[in-house]
Amino acid sequence: MSRAAQPHSLHISYPEELHARTVQLLDTLEHAEDPTVHRAELGDLVVELTNSGMDYCFLKPLLLAKVGFVVQQSANLGVAGATRIMAPMIRNIIARLDRRQLLVVADYIRRLMGTRRPRQQAYMEPAHETEKIAR
Repeated sequence: MSRAAQPHSLHISYPEELHARTVQLLDTLEHAEDPTVHRAELGDLVVELTNSGMDYCFLKPLLLAKVGFVVQQSANLGVAGATRIMAPMIRNIIARLDRRQLLVVADYIRRLMGTRRPRQQAYMEPAHETEKIAR
């Protein structure tokens, strides 16, 4: 693939503790017999990752630019308000995902982290489900 054809990416940093919890939850989700039991945890994680990204991409640059107390507080309040609106929506959507969809989301998060698992594992139905379809 030529350099021009490669997708652009943007690096963000997030806390080590959040990274450890992300890896642990993705491992748990990907190896679970029924990943749907981890919907609520995944919803919470996506909300945390989203908040971390907004902090890193928006609030931190304002702090570095020394925009002043009033502007910084306005930005903090705006992000907090956006989070209050987005968090329940994110959790509700993830709560409705089926097994395959949850694994696609997990695979996508792994891609963002640069630790993607082999593709065939992420989307395969359990053997007993495949056998039912074949009969």
